[in-house]
Amino acid sequence: MMSQNLKSIFIDGEAGTTGLGIRDRLAALPEVVVKSIAPEKRKDPVARKDMMAGVDLVVLCLPDDAARESVALADELGSASPKIVDAATAHRVAPGWVYGFAELAPGHADKIANANRVSNPGCYPTGGIALLRPLIDAGLIAQDHPVTVNAVSGYSGGGKSMIEAHEAGSAPAFELYGLGLKHKHLPELQVYSRLERRPIFVPSVGNFRQGMLVSVPLHLDTLPGKPKVADLHAALAERYAGSTYVKVLPADASGKLEPESLNDTNQLELRVFGSDDLGQAVLVAKLDNLGKGASGAAVQNIRLMLGLAEG
Repeated sequence: MMSQNLKSIFIDGEAGTTGLGIRDRLAALPEVVVKSIAPEKRKDPVARKDMMAGVDLVVLCLPDDAARESVALADELGSASPKIVDAATAHRVAPGWVYGFAELAPGHADKIANANRVSNPGCYPTGGIALLRPLIDAGLIAQDHPVTVNAVSGYSGGGKSMIEAHEAGSAPAFELYGLGLKHKHLPELQVYSRLERRPIFVPSVGNFRQGMLVSVPLHLDTLPGKPKVADLHAALAERYAGSTYVKVLPADASGKLEPESLNDTNQLELRVFGSDDLGQAVLVAKLDNLGKGASGAAVQNIRLMLGLAEG
């Protein structure tokens, strides 16, 4: 017999990459039940609204406009409106929404736990913010510093057409994109890093399915107090001490880093490479773009919002 204490969840857009990833992760949680809508009614607003009225939490895995429509449907339910985690970019800097990076700052996980509306972070900003926010909070990087963020992701984050192209062997081995410097992840990257100056962000895609590296180059003599490489590492280590999912590790002695070793986890690894003699450093974050960069983070937020034990 099904427990009466189970928390019910509806994934609006469960057939996409992120939706499927969330569903797979939730299947391992005995405390929750995932409710699905009939395939022919997935775009029926009446059916979706009825489903929302009967669950504890809704996860939105939809294009931005569709996500806004779903929120409007939920709002029409008034006091019966469920909690919402939006995996789209639609609400990531919207008033009234809590940003779903639990490790953003001390006490932020509690804000997520008490929120009714949470915006799941983008994969690239998860790495960039994790690196920058502690150093800006510590005064080691000025808020108006001209920051550049470079990143490479597996092709699974690029949507259906990109996935099909890579799996068919017709996609290039590597490509830069977003070179108009207006990538949709830029607003959250700037806001939650606490940067006053718009950063330059250059993403890229490699011919591997999933995994991600995000890097931030720095000239140490341009930073307040001219910190050493060890000072940057120490500030990151202090911020994430005791974290379940974010680890600050020594720079790899080989001077190399590959993007795939955290695949299928919710882990995020941070490292500081650099030379005090040269006065240069590179901050690097490694994560699974489908894990801590998407579905894993969503399930972490779901656990917090529904009062479930951390997994």
